[in-house]
Amino acid sequence: MKLITVSGPPSSGKTSLIIKTIESLKAQNIKVGIVKFDCLYTDDDILYEKAGILVKKGLSGSVCPDHFFASNIEEVVQWGKTNNLDLLITESAGLCNRCSPYLKDIKAVCVIDNLSGINTPKKIGPMLKLADVVVITKGDIVSQAEREVFASRVQTVNPKAAIIHINGLTGQGTYEFGSLIMDKNEEIDTVIERKLRFPLPSAVCSYCLGETRIGSSYQLGNIRKINFEEQ
Repeated sequence: MKLITVSGPPSSGKTSLIIKTIESLKAQNIKVGIVKFDCLYTDDDILYEKAGILVKKGLSGSVCPDHFFASNIEEVVQWGKTNNLDLLITESAGLCNRCSPYLKDIKAVCVIDNLSGINTPKKIGPMLKLADVVVITKGDIVSQAEREVFASRVQTVNPKAAIIHINGLTGQGTYEFGSLIMDKNEEIDTVIERKLRFPLPSAVCSYCLGETRIGSSYQLGNIRKINFEEQ
């Protein structure tokens, strides 16, 4: 079974991309399943089910969804193996630009859209910088010049990534994307002992542990303050 991780900011078009790509892969008799990670709520699993795609979802609740991913990815892989999948796709919540739920030697995809703002590539951390493939969506809504400038900004941030433009509504580009994620992607039986490409945030403060009161006397643990004198 092959495994890929798809991440990206909310509303960037991840789910539409995945559904259209799976339609293309199904035509090649490739059995695909997906596990959607989110925080409090998602109905994407309903969209996947309507498309006839095997799906499970995991809601992290009060826990960071990317920490939740790291704590559950081995069980997810075993679920995929049990269902005899050829390809297992994990879709992250994309709620934190600092987090990067990518595993070393497992193909990583970041989805970002042209409407997110020309400086957005600079604002996204390891989620974009460490991706193997960057998919740029919603190119039909902007001009050719805007598409080229945005793609150039993406390439500046991650010069090693393969960049592909995809229309999530029509599916244009998904056949090529499907070939890209299946090519040179190793078969796995487990992810035990594999490592994340980038450490997740390790800050543990009083607010992480349930504190609700504002004030320095309530701020314990790993606290970071703005230095107004240096600005």
